[in-house]
Amino acid sequence: MKLRHMMVVLIIFAWPLYYLYEIQLGAISFLLLAIFFLVVTIKETKKFKEQKKNNGDES
Repeated sequence: MKLRHMMVVLIIFAWPLYYLYEIQLGAISFLLLAIFFLVVTIKETKKFKEQKKNNGDES
């Protein structure tokens, strides 16, 4: 996922997450952020492994 897309998603969800934090449900907002970054990390890891596999096949 591009950095630009990640920033747009975080900006869009900033207000609802802050609202949850304000009404003493901050754990939910941190959980949602953790899930978001986990999904991004899994996508990037898959992309990295595919690139590594493709580079190994060419050699």
